[in-house]
Amino acid sequence: MRIAIFNDNFYPELSGISDSIIDSAKEFSKMGHLVDIYAPRYSKKDFLKAGTAFKEIDLGEKIRIHRLLSMRYPMPTEQGRIVIPTSLRWMRMRENKPDIIHVHLFFGVGMEALAASRFLKVPLVGTNHTPITEFIKYGPVKGKLVEKIAKGFVSWFYNRCDFVTAPSKGILIEMKDNGFKKPSMVISNPIDIANFSPVSQEGRNDLKNKFGLSGLTLLYAGRLAAEKHVDVLIRAFATASKNIPNADFAITGHGGAEGSLKKLAEELGVGDKVKFFGTVSTEDHALIYKAADVFAVASTAEMQCISMMKAMATGLPVIGVDAWALPEYIDKKNGFVLQVGDYEGIAQKMIKLFESAELRKKLGQGGIETARKFSPEKVAKKWIGIYEKIIKDHHNE
Repeated sequence: MRIAIFNDNFYPELSGISDSIIDSAKEFSKMGHLVDIYAPRYSKKDFLKAGTAFKEIDLGEKIRIHRLLSMRYPMPTEQGRIVIPTSLRWMRMRENKPDIIHVHLFFGVGMEALAASRFLKVPLVGTNHTPITEFIKYGPVKGKLVEKIAKGFVSWFYNRCDFVTAPSKGILIEMKDNGFKKPSMVISNPIDIANFSPVSQEGRNDLKNKFGLSGLTLLYAGRLAAEKHVDVLIRAFATASKNIPNADFAITGHGGAEGSLKKLAEELGVGDKVKFFGTVSTEDHALIYKAADVFAVASTAEMQCISMMKAMATGLPVIGVDAWALPEYIDKKNGFVLQVGDYEGIAQKMIKLFESAELRKKLGQGGIETARKFSPEKVAKKWIGIYEKIIKDHHNE
């Protein structure tokens, strides 16, 4: 099977969607399928922002990456790119016509996927990973009318697909409220359980030394953007550190909010304890999870939160908030869910976890069991089954 995947962000941009596409593509290739990925072209500056060499990522001989001409677009990663759709790029696909097209976002690259599906007469699968309202915040025009139009557009777009998925039910409900009618279901993104796996206490201590972390470490990994509400976590940590003076807060990732977050940590008197690592290498990204003891996320824009799922796979108890998909994946077996913005409540859970190694171990094991349900192999097999059925139905029409 030849699978074409279209997305509006990809390597080297900091993106959980990009990570899930890469993991899925690798699994598809292991199963003998050919994969073509269509994504924006990034500048040298974007690669440097990610701390990586200015060259294409090598995913193996069965995975080809096609870059589309793009221009800079303001996004919290500071790497955002936008592709102006021409509806003509499908012509380059005729020699290697795909059996199915899978589109992951609905902007310029997404519109090219829609055009390719129509002109090549290939079935189209869509996945919606994020609420459109979070993107509007970074656009030049805002307001209730703009939100209404944007939500209507998203439903219009996914109504053009043969089948649609999302990593959480919340976004599907919002789409249905705005006119979406196509067959759909919830399918998790794949979680890299091979690289994100538990480590012994001795190994954890060695990694703490490597990264200059303390005996107890809180971790947040991801974009540093307004909707991620990392400021709430810093406030919670500042409160918790009064009871747990030997704790550190490790933050990885980059984004437009980094400067204000560093200033806040200083103002709260924890500037020396809140450590910003920026965007780390692929190897160190996995290792810093293994060095941590607790993971926290206060975001109000998560359709799953890949970074949180990686924490679960590593055996870390998680603290999240009651927004979008987080309560769909966090339960009493793997962590705690607090109200949005409740930094004092989050602080109390941090203290509770820091004070009890037994509780950390118990919830960490629950997280491992949760993450294993969504291994790349299991998710890829589910996708191939869906693709095969849709292709069969398409040929029978």
